[in-house]
Amino acid sequence: MFLSVFEMFKVGIGPSSSHTMGPMVAAARFLDAMRASPFEFKGLSATLHGSLAFTGVGHATDRATILGLAGFTPESYEAERADAELARIQAEKTILPEGLGTLAFDPKADLVFDFGPNLPGHANGMVLRAKDAQGDVILSETYYSIGGGFVVTEAELAEGRDKDDGPPVPFPFKSAAEMLEMAKISGKTIAEMKRANEISRGGHDRLEKGIDRIWQVMNDCIDRGLTSGGILPGGLNVRRRAQNIHEALLAERGRNLSAPHTINDWMSAYAMAVNEENAAGNQVVTAPTNGAAGVVPAVIRYWLDHVPGAYRAGVPDFLLTASAIGGLVKYNASISGAEAGCQAEVGSAAAMAAAGLCAVMKGTPEQIENAAEIALEHHLGMTCDPVKGLVQVPCIERNGLGAIKAVSAASLALRGDGHHFVPLDAVIETMRQTGADMHEKYKETSLGGLAVNVPNC
Repeated sequence: MFLSVFEMFKVGIGPSSSHTMGPMVAAARFLDAMRASPFEFKGLSATLHGSLAFTGVGHATDRATILGLAGFTPESYEAERADAELARIQAEKTILPEGLGTLAFDPKADLVFDFGPNLPGHANGMVLRAKDAQGDVILSETYYSIGGGFVVTEAELAEGRDKDDGPPVPFPFKSAAEMLEMAKISGKTIAEMKRANEISRGGHDRLEKGIDRIWQVMNDCIDRGLTSGGILPGGLNVRRRAQNIHEALLAERGRNLSAPHTINDWMSAYAMAVNEENAAGNQVVTAPTNGAAGVVPAVIRYWLDHVPGAYRAGVPDFLLTASAIGGLVKYNASISGAEAGCQAEVGSAAAMAAAGLCAVMKGTPEQIENAAEIALEHHLGMTCDPVKGLVQVPCIERNGLGAIKAVSAASLALRGDGHHFVPLDAVIETMRQTGADMHEKYKETSLGGLAVNVPNC
């Protein structure tokens, strides 16, 4: 099993990795399939199923699908150009993807929200179709957005989750137990093993430059969020709070007035800054998802700005360790809120952040695994119930609390010697089972929980 650090941490746009980035990626893949086809196409249509239908408008799934079919990608997304193209498509009812000519597409008629049963493969399903001049479908593909911006076709999903076409890696662990055993035999840290795997696939330069960019985008996102005010889009009239919290914290510095627990407010401000940027549809890094994008960068920023002895050169080890844990969760359970609730998003992010922090604070592999286990264990059962389908309430605050839990988990693990009662593998499996048993209305449909018990306007 090999999941790259660049698969766990992807630069993209808000508000959702599975509902915004995923459909845009799926659309891009469908355009490539069309370009490789011998047929001549004249029109397009799309149907959204399951969670993509129920929370699609709040998560900008409709917008992402249309723009994806127009050739936009998360990595190169430009907001102003996207707005202009979307307005043109709505007015002219055509799409102009590169190399495919002019294709008929009426957003009101050709983009369908199907609120019936989920497609069989995953809660986030969509079907894209290309038509000939008579309006007959001549190419169709079913895609599943399985969390964190990962997209698979129906056939790829059927092939199995352990498919890996790349060359062998030095440390191919697919469970925490295997990871610890390989660390013990090799004498390497988790970050060192992960680094060796990455270099074997992509080379040293790609790894170093890529990780630097990931942290730069994360850090820039925090800074933007800490200096941006106003009301978030979507109709809930949620006011940005990170800027005011940050300004108050800065004003209190040096006055000997702050209680020790104020450090939690710093972590919350960092995390909320990221998720307010995500809610606004701006650039973020999946960590491992957009809905949980604030936890990992908040804990890194906490470490760099508030922990004595922290050093910028340690950030790659933090991210590599975090991605190793995230890969285990994704491979053996899920990072998708639509599949397993928010335990799979903020819970996974907290486990990743706890492991990363423990690593840069010189924890052993056993302590790192313990830190991840503590953080994930205490998110078990957490539902995904976004009010009005927006990644705002309770998602923004939840990232702040996830960061606080991650730091507490790392601290507890560092106070021990790595021996503990519940192994990380057991918690990951428990999370998978809990997600499978969880009622559908509590898994990113906005049909249960807070989403139905607070006003939507």
